[in-house]
Amino acid sequence: MSSVWYYLLYSVCFLISLLPFKILYGLSNLLYFPLYYGIKYRRGIVRKNLMESFPDKTKKEIIGIEKEFYAFFCDYIVETLKLLSISQASLYKRMRFINADVLNESIRQGRSCAIYLGHYCNWEWITSFPLYANEQAIFGMIYHILENKVFERLLLYLRGRHGMVGIPMGETLRKIIAFRRENKQFAIGFISDQVPLWNSIHYWTNFLNHDTPVFTGTERIAKQENLVVYYADITRPKRGYYVCEFKKLTVSPTDFPNYTITEMYMCELEKTIIRS
Repeated sequence: MSSVWYYLLYSVCFLISLLPFKILYGLSNLLYFPLYYGIKYRRGIVRKNLMESFPDKTKKEIIGIEKEFYAFFCDYIVETLKLLSISQASLYKRMRFINADVLNESIRQGRSCAIYLGHYCNWEWITSFPLYANEQAIFGMIYHILENKVFERLLLYLRGRHGMVGIPMGETLRKIIAFRRENKQFAIGFISDQVPLWNSIHYWTNFLNHDTPVFTGTERIAKQENLVVYYADITRPKRGYYVCEFKKLTVSPTDFPNYTITEMYMCELEKTIIRS
């Protein structure tokens, strides 16, 4: 029965994805009004977090940032659906990577990589990176297993259209060990700005004026496997266009005291958010 629901969901989403960007953004504009003014999806939480994160902003400025957030969230939905049918030529035009050659060079030198990302801009479009990358390597992204298997299957499909491999969070080390045994280089993206489970909290930092528990598994894996560590700094020059710059944080993760690389990542992410 789940297969029936999957193909039904896929068919609807695929047909929507065939619409040109101009119409998709029109749908996004329409979605914004009921989401922001109607159901007010998590609006109280968003405003509270913005006020605490940017105490120097006026109420008018906070509301302006809040509206921009919801407008982008609607764009994120339609842009993610577009991944179901977008052509490689269109992705080459709309998704640009800076320092992809540097990351590829790390792989050519026999060094696998860990790439820090955040839930910022449209991180789903980063799954197109295999189109720009060393074809001999495996490119993966860690994901949380979802309770809704139909939705999870759809997300894995659209993320994998251009060669990205989905890796369940609980299987990360097992997959890395398998890649090592097969003598394959890899680059794995870790969206590490999520709050860890309480029994997994090992480090706190000040992030946007919040005392924040931080996920430290990426640093631990990078040290254990001696991975080159990058940060993916994503910007949105204009609607429907993204730039991802790979910033090398270190080639020798074991040289740093515990949590230093995690702190470096959180500092980079904070700068990305404040810059916008």
